[in-house]
Amino acid sequence: MRDQEPDPGPAVRRLTTQEAAELLGVKPETVYAYVSRGHLSSRRVPGGRGSTFDAQEVETLARRNKREGAGGSGSGGELSVRTRLTFIDTDRYYFRGVDATQLAARHSYEEVAEWLWTGRLRRGVTFTAPEASVAAARSAADGLPEHAGPTDRLRVAAIAAAATDPLRFDLSEEAVLGTARTLIPTLVAALTPARYAYRDEGSLALRLWGQLSARSADEAALRVLDTALALLVDHDLAASTLAVRVAASARAHAYAAVSAGLGVIEGPLHGAASGLAHKLIMEVLDRGDAGPVIAEELRAGRRIPGLGHRLYAGEDPRARVLFELLEEIPRSAPALAAARDIVATAARHTPLHANVDLALAVFTASSAMPATAGETIFAVARTAGWIAHALEEYGERPLRMRPSGHYTGPKPPQPLPES
Repeated sequence: MRDQEPDPGPAVRRLTTQEAAELLGVKPETVYAYVSRGHLSSRRVPGGRGSTFDAQEVETLARRNKREGAGGSGSGGELSVRTRLTFIDTDRYYFRGVDATQLAARHSYEEVAEWLWTGRLRRGVTFTAPEASVAAARSAADGLPEHAGPTDRLRVAAIAAAATDPLRFDLSEEAVLGTARTLIPTLVAALTPARYAYRDEGSLALRLWGQLSARSADEAALRVLDTALALLVDHDLAASTLAVRVAASARAHAYAAVSAGLGVIEGPLHGAASGLAHKLIMEVLDRGDAGPVIAEELRAGRRIPGLGHRLYAGEDPRARVLFELLEEIPRSAPALAAARDIVATAARHTPLHANVDLALAVFTASSAMPATAGETIFAVARTAGWIAHALEEYGERPLRMRPSGHYTGPKPPQPLPES
């Protein structure tokens, strides 16, 4: 008796390139881009020039793209990215579902960072950096011109620290978290030249204070700085965070992803905004009245720094927390009064509330810190959030952060330009 042939099952349905493109809602060339990125497999047509595609694979990809597209905000094409980290809602914001202002009030910056990274609270955790990493970062930053700012030193330090880490290309969660816990204190250490002594001990807030102010740190001031760091850990998809996720989507290592964030944060509408608010506070203190200072800003066509936030209709919750702490420090009283004068004066022009940049400016101005200190605090704090977003992005399909350009140039083909 002849052996029975095994049942091959139903034939796999194949789609032509045009059919796959129509099902996905894309151009035929985009279908081949999906193949090159590993999202689809193709099979050459025997004796032909085209390819066919597994219908089930195409349908699965179409459903996934539809789900991701449905996550949009509906506000006119704004990019929307799934995240479990930060949720902003009606003048409040949350880290992994927990009120961020309450976390910052009760826990150190390092503890809040660990919560954002892992969803676990590690009480008493501290971050320390390897001596080789600190030495390389400080030495590299010392090669910059004397007029280089703190953010310049941070960018160079991140690159130098990466060069000392042979495991930087390991994108596993354990390895990336190890990088985070050493990179942040390395960045703080690199803020001053190597010729000055530096001790990598104590809380990160204490170490950062020593890099920003010549004054001795008292408990109340350190509490403000530590709380500011914790409040600024993350704030959803800010411009620098989006840059980090794009880098991580291309599977750049954590140091490179942080470098991408540092490259964006220096803009006057982002991390550098607190420096502009600091200068405004100092000018109001010098002149004794916000009126003429605000008038000059408006006459020059400039927006008033430290006021308003696109995500909060009322007062920025981060500013509210910091102002409450600053009210407990007597030497902050003049800068606080200047900030209130700025808000009240500007309200005659447009009703805007104080944001975290103005609160940081009050802190830095009353702590004998330079105007760049707020930007430095912002960058160090946000490094933890960037790492959290990089970790999330490493868990997504690679190169998904690749929008298509909408070409509006001359219709091709155009003639070659004459020399």
